[in-house]
Amino acid sequence: MISIRKKENRQFLKYVSVVALLFFWVQIGYSQEKKERPNVILILVDDQGYGDIAALGNPYIKTPHIDDLHATSARFTDYHVNPTCAPTRAALLTGHHANRAGVWHTINGRSLLLERETTMAQIFKENGYVTSMFGKWHLGDNYPFRPQDKGFDEVLSHGGGGMEQTMDYWDNDYFDDMYVHNGELKKYEGYCTDVWFNEAIKYIEAHKNKPFFCYLPTNVAHSPYFVADGFSAPYQDNENIPLPAFYGMIANIDKNIGKLMEYLKASDILDNTIIIFTTDNGTAQGARVEGHRLDGFVSKGYNAGMRGIKASKYEGGHRVPLFLHWKNGGITVGKDIDELTAHYDVLPTLVELCGLKTNADIEFDGQSLVPLLNGDNSQFKDRIVITNSQRTEVPEPWRRTSLMQGKWRLIDGVELYDLKKDPEQRTNIAHQYPEKIKEYKRAYDAWWKDLAPGYKDLPRIYVGHEAENPAKLYCHDWHTTGDSPWHQRHIRTAYIDNGYWALHVHETGSYEVKLRRWPEETRLSLNAKAPIRPAIAGTSVSESKPSVALNIEKARLKVQDFDKKVDVDPSAEYIKFTVRLTQGEAKLQTWFTLDTGETLGAYFVSVEKL
Repeated sequence: MISIRKKENRQFLKYVSVVALLFFWVQIGYSQEKKERPNVILILVDDQGYGDIAALGNPYIKTPHIDDLHATSARFTDYHVNPTCAPTRAALLTGHHANRAGVWHTINGRSLLLERETTMAQIFKENGYVTSMFGKWHLGDNYPFRPQDKGFDEVLSHGGGGMEQTMDYWDNDYFDDMYVHNGELKKYEGYCTDVWFNEAIKYIEAHKNKPFFCYLPTNVAHSPYFVADGFSAPYQDNENIPLPAFYGMIANIDKNIGKLMEYLKASDILDNTIIIFTTDNGTAQGARVEGHRLDGFVSKGYNAGMRGIKASKYEGGHRVPLFLHWKNGGITVGKDIDELTAHYDVLPTLVELCGLKTNADIEFDGQSLVPLLNGDNSQFKDRIVITNSQRTEVPEPWRRTSLMQGKWRLIDGVELYDLKKDPEQRTNIAHQYPEKIKEYKRAYDAWWKDLAPGYKDLPRIYVGHEAENPAKLYCHDWHTTGDSPWHQRHIRTAYIDNGYWALHVHETGSYEVKLRRWPEETRLSLNAKAPIRPAIAGTSVSESKPSVALNIEKARLKVQDFDKKVDVDPSAEYIKFTVRLTQGEAKLQTWFTLDTGETLGAYFVSVEKL
């Protein structure tokens, strides 16, 4: 019996060894297959317009590394985004119209990506990629909207839609700042753009044996225009350049793109990496316009012959560069593609290029650009693309809208332009083409009807959830009829406004709610003045303005069935309420009553489940 058992054991061990070896080789094959899938780096520059690149005709700016990428990429020359940043990011990352994704503003609770939306990072992650993001998010700073909630394994970001905005760390100034790393505040040395690229390179180096998706959305060249004088100096004393610091910020981006490309080459990663370079809206400071501050004709600077700048409904507000390079995919020679394309095309394009699987219930508004890369434009001939800038609580039909087909542009439903004959959109020819106007309005009405049911859906910040407790609320996200206090200067100068936060109470229970005038990190009392920020060494940036003290006498909190007003100790940092909240939807609003009788909302509120 013993010898028989030994023989059986030997046979069993041999069987296990064979199975293990087969499993090993299967795993090796699977790993090799995964490694051969292309990596993706998506660079999204803030506020850089089509004309803010030397290779695209700008006679003043120097962008040698972006020019090199342009020379070896497929260039989409009629590519469009939304005219402002958060909507563009929503569309780019979801493959949906920004309006469908719930993002048609940059503040007022309408820069928060609807919870139901699936992002590019989630799709890559579900397909075995490691995912990372370095820079500006601007689609929500609370659960469930943060980048780490939407598919990113590694996140390094500032708060809000730009540094110095309300939810950014107080007095961040682009140099040696506090950023949020995977949910925790951490101080980093160096200029912001240098930090984003340096940390991206470190992360790629640590994960280069796996397919990776790296999202690099820079906060520059968005205001405030802080950059070392060494970058802006070449553009000083040139009357044709509206703002030297703006070009200096782009020069710093260009330097970092060069550094990234050199690293990819040296590490033998570049050939199988898809590099995408694009921007989020038209130029902010590369051109000045006459007349209307957004929609006029260029009077100074360079804008590639387009009318309007950032936030404009005209071409200069939403036509931006899109370059795509991938050596192993055969995209290494400069090639212009002049068909009408848009930001929501990028995700379906990457799905096809990378062979990604998506959930059956995901239907993109965009379409893959792969046929265009292969020289087939048949699916794009009669295409209609619509972009708009709503910047309001509830969307309105035709509000600051451009409907595009080929080189035709219908603006707000009443102005028609033919860019072949009139690239600067100077002559409205709507009266000459009444039938075309009717055709385009029918297309727009169908588009609006499709999206309108989703306009009632509010993105709701969770409170009482283990992913973020306490939840820190910022006045940037107030739902209000005006412009909420979205910048730290509004806090300094005691901007008078109020609104409510749309919340989802995750669990019924007891909650502690703290109301502040100043952000927690300042440790300032309710009636204090904030210190003046010192000037930034090595730059032309001046000191901040003095702040205004508020004499707050009473505070009020209203949320669900709770509504209470209390007297205030003005020397305290915050006013604290303890409330019982019931699981489900809620609106939370606060009031500070001043000694003058005026009221305003608490700029900063924290909600913690006890």
